[in-house]
Amino acid sequence: MVFLYDIALAGYLLLLRLLVPFVPRAAAWVQGRHGLLAHIRQTIGPDAAPRVWFHCASLGEFEQGRPLMEAYRRAHPGTKIVLTFFSPSGYEIRKNWPGADYIFYLPLDTRRNARAFLDVVRPQLVVFVKYEFWYHFLTGTARRGIPAIVVAAIFRPEQVFFKPWGGFFRRILGSFTHIFTQNEASAKLLRGIGLSQVTVAGDTRFDTVAATAAAAPRPLPLVEAFVADGSPVLVAGSLWPEDLPTLAPVLHDYGSRLRTIIAPHEIDEATLVAIEAKWPAGQVQRYSQATPATVSAARVLLIDNIGLLSQLYRFGHYAYIGGAFGKGLHNTLEAAAFGLPLFFGPNYRKFQEAVDLIERGLAFSVQNASELNTEFTSLWNNEQYRLRVQDQLLEYVHGQAGATGRIMSYKL
Repeated sequence: MVFLYDIALAGYLLLLRLLVPFVPRAAAWVQGRHGLLAHIRQTIGPDAAPRVWFHCASLGEFEQGRPLMEAYRRAHPGTKIVLTFFSPSGYEIRKNWPGADYIFYLPLDTRRNARAFLDVVRPQLVVFVKYEFWYHFLTGTARRGIPAIVVAAIFRPEQVFFKPWGGFFRRILGSFTHIFTQNEASAKLLRGIGLSQVTVAGDTRFDTVAATAAAAPRPLPLVEAFVADGSPVLVAGSLWPEDLPTLAPVLHDYGSRLRTIIAPHEIDEATLVAIEAKWPAGQVQRYSQATPATVSAARVLLIDNIGLLSQLYRFGHYAYIGGAFGKGLHNTLEAAAFGLPLFFGPNYRKFQEAVDLIERGLAFSVQNASELNTEFTSLWNNEQYRLRVQDQLLEYVHGQAGATGRIMSYKL
C-alpha cells in the first residue's frame, strides 16, 4: 500500500508540472518547492533553539491554528515555531506572518523528503491542523518518538478511514499521539476504529473570531464613508462567480434601500469585471479606486484587495457567504461573531458550524435567488427578528469559544 501511495503522489506531482503553463496555482505550487529542502537547511542553519512544527493545508486551516500558535508562543517564549503550508493560497498570504519564526512550503510527502525535513527541523512537537495526514511525515515522527497531535479535526462516516479497506489510512491516524476533534460525532467515529487518544476540544476558530470582534476596530475611512448614510448593509464575503446569479437579483430588488460590500474570493480582473457588469455603470466602486466622495455615491463597494474581510463584517446587518454553490462554503464564523444573519448556498454540510447555525435558525441555506429573496425579506421586514438572531449568534460564538485553552491544557 505504501508503494501505491508513493506512486499516487508521483502522479500528482507530474500532473501539477504539466499544468504549470496553464494554471497559476499549479505553477506557484511547483515553483515554491524548487530547491525547497536546501532553502530550509540554509534558513534554519545552525539554530539550536527548541522548535515546534505546525502544519496547515491552506489559509482556512491557518486561521484555525493561529490561536494555538499564539498561545504556544506565550507559554513557551524560548521555543521557535516552524509553520508549513501545502497550498500556495495559504503560503503566499501568510509567508511573512510574524507569529512564526520560520514559514515554508511543505515538501512533497516522500520518504526521503520527510527524513531530510525532520533532520533539519528537529521538532520537539508536531501539530497538524484539521486534516492532511501525510504518511511519511507522520510515521517518521512516530519512529523518532516525536509527539504529534492534530487539532480541530472533523471526521465523517464516508471517509476512507472508516471503510473496511481503509487500514493503511487508519495506521496514519494511529501515528498521532493525540487527536483533538471539533465534535463528539468525530470522536465516536475514531473510537469505533480503536483510537482512544481522542479528546473533543471544539473549533479554535471560535477563539479567533471572538477576539477579532472584541478588539479595537481597524480604521477604515473609505468603508465608513460608504455606510455613513445609515442604510442597512449586506456584506458578501468570499464571493464566487457561481454565487452571483443568486445574490445579484436580490440586491437589485432592494436597490437604493441597501448598501452592499462585496469581497470576492478571487480578485483577478476578470472576476472584478464580471461583478461590475451585474450593476449599472456608476453603482459599483472598487475599493482601490475610491475616495470618500465617490464611494458615498455608490451602492456597491467592491473590495479588490486581500485581508480586509474579517474587519468588514462589523459594518454589516446581514451577510452572504460564498462558495456553497461550488466546492464548499467559506468562513461563516467571522460574520457570526458580529451577529450578522447568514445566507449561503446548498453545499454546507461538511462544516459543523454551518450545520449548527442552520439548526438554530440563525443561518439560511438557499437554492436560488427566489429562496434568498424570501429569507432575506423575512428579516428585512422584521427588525425584532433580526435583532433576536443577532443576539443568538453572539451567544453561540461565545459559547463555543475556549478550544485553544482546552488543547493547551494537554501539557503542550
